[in-house]
Amino acid sequence: MFKWIDKLPIKALVVVAVFVALMPIVPEPHLLEKLRMLSQGTLTRPIDIFDLFMHSLPLIILAIRLIRLKTSK
Repeated sequence: MFKWIDKLPIKALVVVAVFVALMPIVPEPHLLEKLRMLSQGTLTRPIDIFDLFMHSLPLIILAIRLIRLKTSK
């Protein structure tokens, strides 16, 4: 199921994950804004939930890739 993740280059995945997590930089990154909304209980609109998912997805894929790399050795 996760064999396609094993083929992703880690350096490129790190660059994409950091880039998407920090965009847009001004006034504040969407990921931080959505996490703040989640902690305050104001993350209710579907577009905000989708935005949280899209900005955190590369970080989740990177975490899965690193875990699979560590457990395969």
